[in-house]
Amino acid sequence: MVKQELIQRSPVRVFEKSIHGGLKAGEIGVIASRKGVGKTSVLVQIALDKLMQGKKVIHVSFSQHTDYVIAWYEDIFSEIAKKKNLEHALEVKNDLVKNRVLMNFNQDGVTSEQIIRSLRAMIIDGGFKADALIIDGYDFSRATKERVAAMKEFAKELHLEIWYSCNINPDESKIEKLGIPQVLQDYADLLDIIVVLEPKQDYVQFSVVKDRTVLNPTHLDLKLDIKTLLIAEA
Repeated sequence: MVKQELIQRSPVRVFEKSIHGGLKAGEIGVIASRKGVGKTSVLVQIALDKLMQGKKVIHVSFSQHTDYVIAWYEDIFSEIAKKKNLEHALEVKNDLVKNRVLMNFNQDGVTSEQIIRSLRAMIIDGGFKADALIIDGYDFSRATKERVAAMKEFAKELHLEIWYSCNINPDESKIEKLGIPQVLQDYADLLDIIVVLEPKQDYVQFSVVKDRTVLNPTHLDLKLDIKTLLIAEA
């Protein structure tokens, strides 16, 4: 399969269609689940899809060293390339790396203002005009509405789409009763898309619990393969 065909047939197209064309510049989306369900894998696949299209991505990790994040990209790309029999896979991978920047922060030792300042320096002063920002491992239970609002304004100013991951307390109800996860309720009006990953017996279910102004939980025709952690159509 050639790269363009891989882009067109990616399950990310189904994901985007289910949320009215995908996240737009200036919007914030969240992939939420209990720990260890597959949030990072989903974020990496969203990022890889954008990189395949020639877009620029900054991946910020609060929980993993950059070497570990690189390993996620390597493993997920290898799985996709093998499964889809991607032509010139090494050449494609080398092209993707040129459009990706990895950054690592410790939430204990940095303010949101410092994070935004670092991102602005990379995008403006460093000339890396990113299209999307991936933020993995950010602890929303320690956030404030002001900090989330500041990131939203930053996204609007620099025309970025931002995807976060979010850990849900394992004591929360099942997705059928969940709605917006408790940890995100204080920020819900600032978040455009909230997707919850709910583990089933042999796969992980995708459910949209907030799509702009629509709040009714809706299961998507997508699942996460628990063996490969790849997004697939249900």
